Amino acid sequence: EVQLVESGGGLVQAGGSLRLSCVASGSSLADYDIGWIRQVPGKHREGVSCIRSSDDSTHYKDSVKGRFTISSDNFKTTVYLQMNSLELEDTAVYYCAAAILCGTTGSMYDTHYWGNGTLVTVSS
Repeated sequence: EVQLVESGGGLVQAGGSLRLSCVASGSSLADYDIGWIRQVPGKHREGVSCIRSSDDSTHYKDSVKGRFTISSDNFKTTVYLQMNSLELEDTAVYYCAAAILCGTTGSMYDTHYWGNGTLVTVSS
């Protein structure tokens, strides 16, 4: 069992920055890759960024490369997503997720656990 709690969302102007945090806990946490998935209402969820537990490599969706940075503490009990140069298209609910595989494009496969999500709204 893994529990994930996000924080840090909010309203920001285009070009601004936000940092999301995900506090992760659970006895099986080390079995999972951790990352961020976002969803615009009415659209499919999409992987944004994730960290592989096997080698701590980080991976990103193409549209956020160079703007977003994912990081974690040593035990991956807290995972961060630093979001800079935010664009209107980044507006979404951002979910912290634990999955079997973090893909090279930031997508997450076989996701077993989700947080409740935190809303990021980017205004013009």
